[in-house]
Amino acid sequence: MINNAFWDNLSLSGLGEILRYDPSAPMLFSSGLFFFLFIGFLLIYIPLRRHTLARIIYVTLFSLYFYYKSSGVWFGLLVFTATSDFLIARMMSRTEGEGRRKWWVVLSLCVNLGMLAYFKYTNFLIEIGTSFLHSIGVWFGYAPWAELVPTKLDIFLPVGISFFTFQSISYVIDVYRGRIQPLNRWIDYVFYVSFFPQLVAGPIVRARDFIPQMYRDPHVSRAEFGEGLFLILCGLMKKCVISDYISLNFVDRVFDAPLLYTGVENLLAVYGYTLQIYCDFSGYSDMAIGLALLLGFRFNINFDSPYQSATITEFWRRWHISLSSWLKDYLYISLGGNRKGKLRTYLNLMITMLLGGLWHGASMSFVLWGALHGVALAIHKAIMAYFPSFKKVGSEMVPWRRVLGTIFTFHLVAFGWIMFRADSMGTVSEILSQIAGNFHPEVFGQFVTGYRMVFILMIIGYLTHYLPHAWMHRFQQTVTALPLLVQAMLLALAVFVVIQFKSAGVQPFIYFQF
Repeated sequence: MINNAFWDNLSLSGLGEILRYDPSAPMLFSSGLFFFLFIGFLLIYIPLRRHTLARIIYVTLFSLYFYYKSSGVWFGLLVFTATSDFLIARMMSRTEGEGRRKWWVVLSLCVNLGMLAYFKYTNFLIEIGTSFLHSIGVWFGYAPWAELVPTKLDIFLPVGISFFTFQSISYVIDVYRGRIQPLNRWIDYVFYVSFFPQLVAGPIVRARDFIPQMYRDPHVSRAEFGEGLFLILCGLMKKCVISDYISLNFVDRVFDAPLLYTGVENLLAVYGYTLQIYCDFSGYSDMAIGLALLLGFRFNINFDSPYQSATITEFWRRWHISLSSWLKDYLYISLGGNRKGKLRTYLNLMITMLLGGLWHGASMSFVLWGALHGVALAIHKAIMAYFPSFKKVGSEMVPWRRVLGTIFTFHLVAFGWIMFRADSMGTVSEILSQIAGNFHPEVFGQFVTGYRMVFILMIIGYLTHYLPHAWMHRFQQTVTALPLLVQAMLLALAVFVVIQFKSAGVQPFIYFQF
């Protein structure tokens, strides 16, 4: 949590350098700088709790600074997005007629998706265009237009742009649908869009869930404080201990050069990345939800033990819930959902998941990852239509079917993560070829001894993931019941453990690129 570079620069002469944006070290929840800034933030926040407008302005300024420390001057893009959609929603509320109101939604989509397309997908489109023109040149044996094709542009990707644009789009659509009333004050809307716990990597918070909490007294009960602390501790251990350690010391090495490792090591690296991405993203979500709870705001759960799912449909009800529900409510249903026949339903699922894959990253591997999940969801929906017994979920399922379904779903998801993590489809092919044709199970013992800590952390990570929810609830209650001094000591112990596992500084969260 507290890296050495922070302590080395902790002096009056280095304070200005610390507080300025450093592109090589964006501020993260797991950094020492954020820890101390948050303590200082609380010293002013607590006295302002009952002064609504002053509190909103103060938190907004801190949130914008937090984003500045993550993306530099591009925090202005966040302000522009918030201002644009605030004005659009206000104008839409004063416009009569369904058709005219819809044009305001179109304008919001053009602004938000236009920014997202430029910053995130320009080079991807250039790459596709270049490949297409090259193919034509090869076909005709002559390509005079080749020199006219632009090269890859140096475009900075603002951290979390996909999250805050989607969040802002949902606000405008909800105003259009009449689910919420537009906000009257610009600062209130900037507060909603920029609220720092969920700003750069989610969860995507709906306006109708968040805005009513802005005007309440952010009182934090003892139970809420304990719950928030428990979530922060869980997030730190998931991200800074399990995810970072197995990534740096094993997973990255295999994915960088799959052919140097046997099939069993490649398979274990796939299992490792499956655990890594869950611990990384759910760890961030835990910290975000915990920090928000300490400030008096409650977010909905974003991960619900997704690898316990027995079907792919159940997986997407448990994985990144804020995104999957967003895609369902604002894309899948808008396309027609399941209201226009079976074939249209399957097509809508495919479109939704293809765009969901593209949301995660601008490359064909992400598109194929989305296609895999789209096909799997369509097949499962078709099976449920012909075999009603497959609609059963949770405890309703026959135990043996749930066990087999969980194993199958886990490996289907893990297979998809190979495309998600690999730098190219060539890497995907190499990993699969090693697993299929160069397995060598006898190497497993050498892996256990050579990567002892990696193996132990993978076992701990998977065991805790598959624990019953009731057990985790008991752990949370235990932390909540501890005296404040013991809770502080527990947090200090967690910080000490994190420091011991930090071998290469603070690692960026995987979902920061989205």
